[in-house]
Amino acid sequence: MTVEPNLVSREVLLMQLSAVLPDENRSLGIPPACYADAGLLALEQQAVFQHGWVGLGRADRWPDAGDYSAMDIGGVPLIVLRNRSGALKAFANSCRHRGSQLLNGDGNCKKIKCPFHWWTYDLDGRLKVYPRMETAVDFDPGEFGLVEFTVAVEHGFAFVSFEDHPPSIFEWLGDFDEFHQAWGIGHWKMARIREFEVQCNWKTFIEVFNEYYHLPMVHPDSINWLYPEPDAVDIVKGQFTTQFGATEGAAALMADTQQHALPLAPGLQGREAAGTRYTWIYPNLTFALSQDSMWIYQAFPLAQDRCHVIQTICFPADSVALDDFEQRAKYYYDRIDAALAEDLPFLEQQQLGLNSPFAKPGRFGTLEPSVGKFAYWYAQQMLRGLKPG
Repeated sequence: MTVEPNLVSREVLLMQLSAVLPDENRSLGIPPACYADAGLLALEQQAVFQHGWVGLGRADRWPDAGDYSAMDIGGVPLIVLRNRSGALKAFANSCRHRGSQLLNGDGNCKKIKCPFHWWTYDLDGRLKVYPRMETAVDFDPGEFGLVEFTVAVEHGFAFVSFEDHPPSIFEWLGDFDEFHQAWGIGHWKMARIREFEVQCNWKTFIEVFNEYYHLPMVHPDSINWLYPEPDAVDIVKGQFTTQFGATEGAAALMADTQQHALPLAPGLQGREAAGTRYTWIYPNLTFALSQDSMWIYQAFPLAQDRCHVIQTICFPADSVALDDFEQRAKYYYDRIDAALAEDLPFLEQQQLGLNSPFAKPGRFGTLEPSVGKFAYWYAQQMLRGLKPG
C-alpha cells in the first residue's frame, strides 16, 4: 500500500526501521513517527494487526451462549461471541445487507439483529431473517452470512486472525508453554475487567509494562521495593517475549497488605513461586504472571496518540472458590490500579515528546530488553508492509 507519513519522509522511515536490530544492545528504537504519525496508522493496522494473530483476551470473558463483545481491532469492527455449542466465534461487525454496525458494547443475545433493516443472523453468523427480499432475483440467503474470522483458544487466551489462511497458533506461540506451564494458567479464572482510554500510542502503553527501567523513577514509594534486578530476557521461539524476576513479596500486593495474600497457584514451586514473569504476546497482549495472580493488558489503537485499553485480572480457580476471595482480591485490585495511575501521566507526557517532528530514535537500556525484542519484531512487520506490491 502507499504510505504518506507526515513527520518523516518515506526514505527516512525505511532507514530508521532498518536500524532496529535483533540485538537490542546495539539497536536503535522504533522511529518516533510510528508513535505519532497519523499517516502511518493505516499501514500499522494492516501490517501489524491484520497479519498473524491478535489477542482477544481471556476466553472466559464470554462464558455463556450468546455472550458477546463488540470490539475494534486495528481498524476492524468485530463481534466476539460464544455460540450455542460453546465455540468462540468472531464476525465482522457489519451487516451483509448495507453494512450497518450490528452490535455495540458487551451483552448477551439470542440472535444478531441489524437495527437498520432487521436482517437477522443466528449465533453461527447464518442469515435467518431478511424482510421484503421476496422479489430479489436469485437471492440465496446462504451466501449472505456474516464474514467470519478464525479464532483459536490456547492457555485460556483467545486469539483472532484476519488472514484467509493464518499460520498455526502453535507456530505463533512457539515454545510459550515451556515458560508458562508451571502456573497452569489455562484453568485460571477472570475476576475483574476494566476498559478505558489513554492519551498515548498503544505501543508505549504496553512497553512500560515490560521494562524495569522506570520503576524507581515512576513508582519510588509504591511498588519499586518489590522488584530486585530481574533475570536476563529469555531466548524464545515464537511471536512473544518474556522475562522473569524474583520479587520481595506477593508481587500484586502493596507492602502494607501482604498479609492478605492468596494461596500460591496449585503445584507452583521453586523460583516460580517467588517471582513474576512478564510476557508480551505480539502485537498487543501482555501480562504479569505472579505466584498467585495474573494481570493482563491489551491496547488497541484508536488514533496515533490514543488507545483503548482492556485490563483483566485473573486468579487460580481454587483461589476464586475461597469464601473470603472477594475481600482479599480487593487488595490486589487496589495495588494494580495504583501502579497504573502512576504510569498514566508519564505515558501522556511521553506522547507529547513523541509528537515532535524533531524526535529521533533512542537506544535501549539494560532493563528494557523485552521492549527491544518487540521493536525488532514490529520493525520487520512494518518493513514488509512498506515493500512495493
